[in-house]
Amino acid sequence: MTRPPDPALKTRLLDGVIEYLAAHGLPDFSLRPVAKALGCSTTSLVYHLGSREEILTAAFRRAAEIQVAIRHEWLAREPDMSQSDLLRKWWTWMNDSPANLAIMRLGLEAAALEATSSGLESSVRSEQIGQWRLNIEHRLVANGLAPGTARVEATLAKAVYTGLVLDLIATGERDRLTEALEAALARLDRAIAEAAGAMTD
Repeated sequence: MTRPPDPALKTRLLDGVIEYLAAHGLPDFSLRPVAKALGCSTTSLVYHLGSREEILTAAFRRAAEIQVAIRHEWLAREPDMSQSDLLRKWWTWMNDSPANLAIMRLGLEAAALEATSSGLESSVRSEQIGQWRLNIEHRLVANGLAPGTARVEATLAKAVYTGLVLDLIATGERDRLTEALEAALARLDRAIAEAAGAMTD
């Protein structure tokens, strides 16, 4: 009788796949070297996680879950944290270790690569940008911005942040980029303050 898949083992394998992807990148991902790095056979990897495409999809969705859990933990400690402070916290987290920066790079890599190169479905690729933007948008609406304005401001905030991450990966010039981030966040704070002012008029 075939043994059913172990959910805990599946999670551990997915976390290992994420670490492998962060270290080696998405274009060169193939099952045999991944299985070797994780200390299991290719057969076992496929049994627990599925095909190459299924593994990639599950790994990127698991990475998104981890980021959501991190955000929830921060907000549980500081429920009144502003959107700007939340983005600052992500910037600090990303700069705290090469592994964290690699995870951020991986999400951008997935979003930018064509499906023929990455093996990822278009929905999974769009989630790498869309989940962040939607979270910002929902928080801005909660801060009093009109939905249309919140959508524009969230799109701008995510676009700026994405550009800063790419610049950081390419140049490593943290001081310059942190200064630019602060300028972008000041703009976002003004938009929120104006919305709050309009609500009290």
